[in-house]
Amino acid sequence: MKTENKGRLYLIPNVLAPGTSAQVLPPQIKICIEDTDYYFAEEIRTARRFLSELKISKPIESLFFFQVSKDTKAEEIKSFFAQIPAGKNIGMISEAGCPGIADPGAMAVEYAHKTGMEVYPLVGPSSILLALIASGLNGQSFEFHGYLPIQKGERLSTIRDLESESRKTRKTQIFMETPYRNNQMLEAIMEVCAGPTRLCLAANLTSAEQYIETRKIIDWRGDLPDLHKKPAIFLLQV
Repeated sequence: MKTENKGRLYLIPNVLAPGTSAQVLPPQIKICIEDTDYYFAEEIRTARRFLSELKISKPIESLFFFQVSKDTKAEEIKSFFAQIPAGKNIGMISEAGCPGIADPGAMAVEYAHKTGMEVYPLVGPSSILLALIASGLNGQSFEFHGYLPIQKGERLSTIRDLESESRKTRKTQIFMETPYRNNQMLEAIMEVCAGPTRLCLAANLTSAEQYIETRKIIDWRGDLPDLHKKPAIFLLQV
């Protein structure tokens, strides 16, 4: 039971597409931000731009930012918390979507729990869930694997394993790729997956260029979209 006021760690969803905050973010997010001066961000420049888009009342220059990236160590997280006055709220902002999923912010959330700080998740866009519910694939049982291996041989082997797992369990297998390697990922899927396996491609979610389509592999072959540099989610189900 938390009795001492240690402030809150707000998990603040970022937009998936620039200029969409009015359409995809509830008013509660701005209310919480107005009460927060300290931020953990995967990329500080992106976080500043996001807060500017929300047109908050405080000058962005008056806020304090700590970068929490994939290279941040646990000792650094502890140091960041130590620099923030007791009882002050902290906002966690991901590069895009909800923090803590395929995101280094999970380290800060873990530390907040250890110290007894209240963790407060806020509602906002999640590319993973948006892609899943729009795919027509199994939403009752699914697995998210984050980023697959970069090396081609390991990537092909992993995709085979995911397809095999779905064949046994009927679970939807969800994964992602760095946008500039999306087309290579598509080629790898086409190379190893069986014709009847279903693949959903969900790209540029919530933007005016949103693209979501589910087909069997055999129907994708020879008719692949260009996903180069487009944020995308891949979903497989046998």
